[in-house]
Amino acid sequence: MPPDSPQLVETREWFVKAARDLRAAEVLLAATPPLLGEVAFHCQQAAEKAMKGYLTWHDIPFPKSHDLARIGGLCVGHDRNLETVCRNADEVSVFAWVFRYPGDPSEPTHPETQSAVRVAREVFEAMLSGVPPEVRP
Repeated sequence: MPPDSPQLVETREWFVKAARDLRAAEVLLAATPPLLGEVAFHCQQAAEKAMKGYLTWHDIPFPKSHDLARIGGLCVGHDRNLETVCRNADEVSVFAWVFRYPGDPSEPTHPETQSAVRVAREVFEAMLSGVPPEVRP
């Protein structure tokens, strides 16, 4: 595939954005004090974008959605080996909107955000393992 093919470029863009969200989550978790709600949000975003990068590479259409169970189901439909990681990813789906608006719970706990970072990293690595090196960030 040519290095400037639209599929390759779009897939790489999804993974670059996912990597940046994951990095943002890690930086925000290390801040003093940590910005826990923002960490949780970036973890959800990293997992979502990694999954969408995987689906883009494999020419699998996906909805405009933050629902990681739905998006993960499409990934699993292509590769059953992704079932556990995609099921685990669903635990961070709620972070796309919870803690984001007034009236929501104020912050996730530190252990919740540590778990979210771990899940996001696992999703990112699993999705990367299903694409060729030339689309990796």
